[in-house]
Amino acid sequence: MASNPKEISNEDVAIELEAWLDAHWDSEKRCEKGKDKLDTKSWLTTLLEAGYAVPTWSSDWYGRDYNTKQARIIENILKSRNVIGRSQDRFNLGAVTVYRMGSPELKQELLPKMLTGAFSCLLYSEPNAGSDLAGVRTKAEYVPGKDGGEYVVTGQKIWTSNANEATYGMLIARTDWDVSKHSGITFFIFPMKQDGVDIRPINQITGESEFNEIFINEARIPARYIVGELNGGWKVLQTALAYERLIMGEGATERQGKDKSKVHPLVGLARRHEKLNDPVLRQKIAQAVAYRHLNALNMRRAKAEIIENGSSSLMSLGKLAMSRVQHGEARVAGEILGPAGLFDGEAFPDSADMNFDSAKSYMHSIGGGSDQIQRNIISERILGLPREMEVDRNMPFRDVKSG
Repeated sequence: MASNPKEISNEDVAIELEAWLDAHWDSEKRCEKGKDKLDTKSWLTTLLEAGYAVPTWSSDWYGRDYNTKQARIIENILKSRNVIGRSQDRFNLGAVTVYRMGSPELKQELLPKMLTGAFSCLLYSEPNAGSDLAGVRTKAEYVPGKDGGEYVVTGQKIWTSNANEATYGMLIARTDWDVSKHSGITFFIFPMKQDGVDIRPINQITGESEFNEIFINEARIPARYIVGELNGGWKVLQTALAYERLIMGEGATERQGKDKSKVHPLVGLARRHEKLNDPVLRQKIAQAVAYRHLNALNMRRAKAEIIENGSSSLMSLGKLAMSRVQHGEARVAGEILGPAGLFDGEAFPDSADMNFDSAKSYMHSIGGGSDQIQRNIISERILGLPREMEVDRNMPFRDVKSG
């Protein structure tokens, strides 16, 4: 395991990792040295035991106690070598939430599983509780029994990504109906592969079906799978949402396979359609490039704050900015294409990309908290403006009207 980060130079961090990879990873085959194909669980276990899966975490919990600059060095080297399983201290939402807010016993039981392939989905939004997650009505009722008892859960969740592949769900449920809406919520790690869980895909305008609605009927959760305190789930949720907004603010929800070259996609598009000499379009492309660079700088600041404090309102700024970036770039792409943007299909790849990105950008404006919610957070927590009025904020939840 690593030395104290104050005692190891950035150069030594890189040298140590390069030597370790030379001994353990085959970049061409994208698998462990000495093997013909990738055994995902075996490799993720090797990476975890070396501390490189979650380098900013404590050495007591699979990390290396590295700072953000050292973690970025690790990430860049792993990326250059095509290593899978990197940067889980930023992008593995389930593991990050358990690490930040879970009990030592829960960390010991779940972190090794979550960091070696057990995927987690998000069970937050409900048909009548999307933007206002404090209004969730999925109920969890305690049943005494061995090993601390369990909770029986009934309710409905919606807009859940990749639910079919998930081992666990990060679930918020109502455990006390006689206190205010923010006070009676508990955050659970919910086992997805059990009776009483019905997953139904939602067809999207893009042609994808990555979202699902989940019907839960008397499913079970061990009581030890509570993250944080009983009825203290709102605080845990804020930490989980901060990391989700970090991911979205960095553009991780953009279409996979999109051109990741150093040339901005709009520049390439304008060149292909002989529009790069148009001064108006050049100005709009330059503005799009500037927005991306500015947001990247803001996200670096936010990541440093979240690693230090466990949460950051700056994530909302980055998430909102990326929403603007995606909508804006799709709009400029449409202006570059002109009437050709009306075409679609494999014969018109640039038009198909523009149409897909235009539709996909609306997902980013809603997921992780809508643009309107991000503006509220920014105004209240960053700018210090007065809170929005909530007449039901301190009312017992069972008395709150629901339409």
